[in-house]
Amino acid sequence: MQRYNILWADDEIDLLKPHILFLNNKGYDVTPVNSGADAIEKFQNEYFDIVFLDENMPGMSGLETLGKIKTSKPNVPVVMITKSEEEHIMEEAIGSKIADYLIKPLNPNQILMSVKKILDNKRLVTEKINLNYQQDFRNLSMALSDHIDHSEWVDIYKRLVYWELEIDNTENRSMAEVLENQKVEANANFAKFVIDNYRHWLNDPAADRPLLSHQLMKKKVFPRLTPGRPIFFIVIDNLRYDQWKTIEPAILDYFNVDVEELYYSILPTTTAYSRNAIFSGMLPLEMAKFHSDLWVNEDDEEAKNRYEEEFLARQIEKSRLNIKYSYHKVIHTNQGKHVLENINNLMSNDLNVIVYNFVDMLSHARTDMQMIRELAHDEAAYRSITNSWFIHSPLLETMKRISEKGASMIITTDHGTIRVKKPFKIVGDKKTNTNLRYKQGKNLGYDGKNIFAVRKPEDFHLPKVNVSTSYVFALEDNFFAYPNNYNYYVNYYRDTFQHGGVSLEEMIIPIISLTSRNG
Repeated sequence: MQRYNILWADDEIDLLKPHILFLNNKGYDVTPVNSGADAIEKFQNEYFDIVFLDENMPGMSGLETLGKIKTSKPNVPVVMITKSEEEHIMEEAIGSKIADYLIKPLNPNQILMSVKKILDNKRLVTEKINLNYQQDFRNLSMALSDHIDHSEWVDIYKRLVYWELEIDNTENRSMAEVLENQKVEANANFAKFVIDNYRHWLNDPAADRPLLSHQLMKKKVFPRLTPGRPIFFIVIDNLRYDQWKTIEPAILDYFNVDVEELYYSILPTTTAYSRNAIFSGMLPLEMAKFHSDLWVNEDDEEAKNRYEEEFLARQIEKSRLNIKYSYHKVIHTNQGKHVLENINNLMSNDLNVIVYNFVDMLSHARTDMQMIRELAHDEAAYRSITNSWFIHSPLLETMKRISEKGASMIITTDHGTIRVKKPFKIVGDKKTNTNLRYKQGKNLGYDGKNIFAVRKPEDFHLPKVNVSTSYVFALEDNFFAYPNNYNYYVNYYRDTFQHGGVSLEEMIIPIISLTSRNG
């Protein structure tokens, strides 16, 4: 076990010898000094893992000593010890970023607990997380071998994400590979589940089905509309559940979570299909049939999601809602700043829809730019860079302003994304779409069974460009690659984040209802 060095400054240090001996016996080396000046001298010439400071020392006080230590080495943890329980002293010490605050008289276990909490925290947390995951690993493995319904799949996915985030916080992430293998197994079973059930969800009114994209606004947004209490419906494109859990703490400073739910994205898990379904309240086949002036086919050159506002207007009209609403799409920072500056005006609306495209742009940038690949080289780094964007974005500032106004908020997304690893050869003509996780076209050629082939698109409420149109969806972490220039294609796209297919990460996605802490 590693031995740690402790510097302890107290003008009555001789009276603390029993505590020092106790720490010595527990494996800690303690250097005692009896003044702040001596503590500074020792601190400048030797290395210490932690510093104990008495607050009320003659000459240089504990708070003055703390200031000099933090100026010199701000990352060394300091524990303030005092006889005083005056609030202003506590606040000043805490404001100076102390690691702990202890009140005299001290007892040995109180001191040991403080030291362990600070110095052994990572090791103890790692051991506990690894032990707990190993226990739940068996439970998850047993669940994956059972007949699982859509709500149980949500529970399994939430547990996998929970452990993924917990293991991120361990010292050596020794269980990360085990978890990754369990996620692979889960996705393989989930793919079979979707293949067996997806058509029934869309066609059988009596089927036990999850909430799907086209039902989102009717079931989760419109029922919350209340005169005089505006709701902000924020759609962050391509936001996985693990990314939501990463940015959630920053939001909880300003909002309370009323309900956190997960719903299922329709297929294909892309903006053109799933996000248009949210705003139209329809499945793709019905969009193409009843809104042919708005629906954009795969072989059309124009953007597939340019008519979201029009889809939204028609859904509101169809639902016979007499409301004031706004729609904003944010792709660039300046657009985000414009929304932020316009919050006061938006408060007069019943519903304000804001679409943020940054996370989707990040996933595409990671594919195209080597620098972004280096910054977001795995899921943990991808989450980190998403969080870094969020806490410095106009979106968080917008949320703060919404909270200040006492308004409510619903956050969701249209689909998630998965890091693809295994290529799957497919052949199509020049009109076949370019997405790596699904293909739409005629005469699609492929070998192997590890795909979801839809030969009758109308059964899945998907539009047909021509009579022989079919759809093929990639499963698990596969991605489609053409045989010509195969090696280049595989090397370029392997280990990138893609969407459009069938996986837990792409299909099971968050919708969160929040109320302002100022409300």
